[in-house]
Amino acid sequence: MKKHASSGRATCEGGLTGRLLKLSIAGRLDAASVARLWPVVHRLLGHKGIEAIVVDGSGIQYCDGAGTGLLVCIRQTARRLAAHLEFNGLSEEVAGLLSLYPVERILASEKPPPKRTGDLVVQIGKTFWTTLIGLKEHVAFAGELTVGLAKALLHPRSLRTKDFLLVTEASGPQALPIIIMLGFLVGLIMAFQGAVLMKQFGAEIYIADFVGISVTRELGPLITAIIVAGRTGSAFAAELGTMKVNEEIDALTTMGLDPVRFLVIPRVLAATLMTPLLAVLTNIAGFLGGAVVMVGLQFPMVTYVNRLLGAVATADYLGGLAKALVFGLLIAAAGCNCGLRTGEGASAVGRSATRAVVSSITLIVIADGIFAVLFFYLGI
Repeated sequence: MKKHASSGRATCEGGLTGRLLKLSIAGRLDAASVARLWPVVHRLLGHKGIEAIVVDGSGIQYCDGAGTGLLVCIRQTARRLAAHLEFNGLSEEVAGLLSLYPVERILASEKPPPKRTGDLVVQIGKTFWTTLIGLKEHVAFAGELTVGLAKALLHPRSLRTKDFLLVTEASGPQALPIIIMLGFLVGLIMAFQGAVLMKQFGAEIYIADFVGISVTRELGPLITAIIVAGRTGSAFAAELGTMKVNEEIDALTTMGLDPVRFLVIPRVLAATLMTPLLAVLTNIAGFLGGAVVMVGLQFPMVTYVNRLLGAVATADYLGGLAKALVFGLLIAAAGCNCGLRTGEGASAVGRSATRAVVSSITLIVIADGIFAVLFFYLGI
């Protein structure tokens, strides 16, 4: 049995005789040729019952680091199979390259696979400890953020105005197209769904009440917060995470500058102020979506507007804006916190952005539930 592979400048022939595997390698062993020879060598070495391997390297004309890696791989495979290995015909140059990678050094560099523990108690303890560490970091960040916001409000000149305006533009005006489109579609869908139900009772006029209250109190702030979380919160986490990976945040700390004041406070204030304004635009777009349905049902526009003005009270507007304000603060804080806690490596930035979106949406849902209970007991 023989197998042969040719890369134009290098060849590999192999045959299995009983329990003896004979390999004959010839040509130029460079990166291009070794890439083609490697799969063939792996297939030959994968036969069962191999007890001895003989490699004929008399035909090797050139060998670089890639070729040396192939020979080292053959040697390591023979060791793993507990098979006797013999290199024949290697030139002094190739033998010298192979001697640079002694077996002892490779064994010392190999890391044993991590031990898996099946102890459920240990796993629960590790998870609990990790949760406590994360909670401690969240509390510490919340304290730093509170102090920083208080200083910024008491001393407005300490705020970096240029950065604040840039972040405000990115968080607010640049998000208008998607906010308006989603708000319009939400109002349109809610009006259509309400029309299907209310048409059975001849109460299509109450579609305006349904759209106005649901959009103003709940859907407007909630849709806005989700868009801000996916767009702005993830951007904050990615920006600060990249700075953390590039050690720019460590450089600020080394120079005696507070990263929370220079990086976090402008972002938190910008997102907190922009989210209620975006929620107002979402509400208006939702009202327009409901108006399209009402006009399609042959209701005059003035009737729809009058129903909205009568159904939606001032408390509904203010409650929705209060929700949006809190949502914006939570989203910005979660995004900045995840960015500052980014680990090492490029993939850590992606994980931070994902963690920021998940954390933001979780906090939004929890805060929305708290608002629902609060509004219920306040009779709003």
